[in-house]
Amino acid sequence: MLFRTSHFGIVKKVLIRSSLMLIAECVLAVSEFTLQRRVGYTSGDQWEPVLAADARAHIYILFPQYGPIAQCPACTAPTMVLLTSDDNGVSWGAPRPLLPSSIGQFDAQIKVDPVDRETLYASWLQGKHDVIVARSQDFGYSWYFSVAEHSTEVVIDKPVLAVRGPDVYVSFNHDQTLAVAASHDYGQNFSSTVVNPRTELGWSLAAGATVDPAGNVYFSCTAYPRINLQMRSVQIFVSGSADGGRSWNTAPIDASATAPDCSAQACSAGFLDSQMALAADDVGTIYALWNAGSVRGGPQRIYFASSTNGGESWSEKVEVSNAPPRVEHCFPAITAGRAGDVRVAWMDTRMVDEQNRPLWNTFYRSSTNGGAAWSSESQLSGPVRGYDYILSRGFLFPFGNLFSIGIDNLGTTHVVWGEGRNYKSPGSIWYARGR
Repeated sequence: MLFRTSHFGIVKKVLIRSSLMLIAECVLAVSEFTLQRRVGYTSGDQWEPVLAADARAHIYILFPQYGPIAQCPACTAPTMVLLTSDDNGVSWGAPRPLLPSSIGQFDAQIKVDPVDRETLYASWLQGKHDVIVARSQDFGYSWYFSVAEHSTEVVIDKPVLAVRGPDVYVSFNHDQTLAVAASHDYGQNFSSTVVNPRTELGWSLAAGATVDPAGNVYFSCTAYPRINLQMRSVQIFVSGSADGGRSWNTAPIDASATAPDCSAQACSAGFLDSQMALAADDVGTIYALWNAGSVRGGPQRIYFASSTNGGESWSEKVEVSNAPPRVEHCFPAITAGRAGDVRVAWMDTRMVDEQNRPLWNTFYRSSTNGGAAWSSESQLSGPVRGYDYILSRGFLFPFGNLFSIGIDNLGTTHVVWGEGRNYKSPGSIWYARGR
């Protein structure tokens, strides 16, 4: 039997959705965060920022800059650029390239060693065949660079960084396998191991990483089918190693149907697909935050789970977003501090404009008891004049498919994310801090 939707039915759906959006707005907490502030260069496009905080009031933001850089005329876009604050985000120094290069630099990663809470590490993809790891012991003023992985023919993709003490790990996709380069001398020398061998699952992309206080290292990854990409589920795994990255145990955590199509925003295949972010607190509890959906091409939700036994088992997954049903969620970000202190952020489309067009915003919640209870939601993004892709109720599209969150020496949360018109440009990165 065929059913035809009447004009009245369409209007009714619009009114219902608009009412749900208003309800969602009412349950948001009064934000204790600063208003969003643009950071980085004010010309060109800034993409996929990452953030780290140390024990000396330094906040670091690393991002790829698309467009000319005056102090580096030979740099080829994108160029990896560091932005530093010496006063916990109140003010920022001038952005500067880390390693001038005539080839593009992609997929920024930045971490502070959780042992001394001072040593700073960064990583990125140099061109298509090299993974660079950089270490600074003077708060980002000077750097030691090493090549963690070099491939002469095969294209490398999506490096993800994890550090603790002398142990430095960076995972990457290599010829449809997930591999990890490990260093046990503070990033000077690396050796690589395949975590997930090439199988019918196809591409395995790491998304999150952490090292617990016992030295166990964990990487999350999503495995994409080699055939029928639009018809098969994306598998979500966590791989762990207790022997310095020599051997790995991989456990399935969840599965997700393929993500909604965003070709209208010129995005690449898989841009809105599942990702999982990982963090470990000071007593070794592992936390995971990810997006997943149950209907092919349908909206996805944000889920949280934890493990207190080194990833051998996980708590039942729970939703952390209060958005109404049929709202798209993406891009999980997570950080953890002292025992039970876990903080999460994500983007979703619960807000709509006057034409009932979904708009994106960045949301935040925190827990002091390991996720047993959560704070009210805070909306971090807001209206800013002068940008045609930032409207009164949200921004048009995420600029990049990851963003970052950290905790400073005073316990304040710092968040940096990207907003844009569509997948290609224009776009810029935005920062807020609060509790």
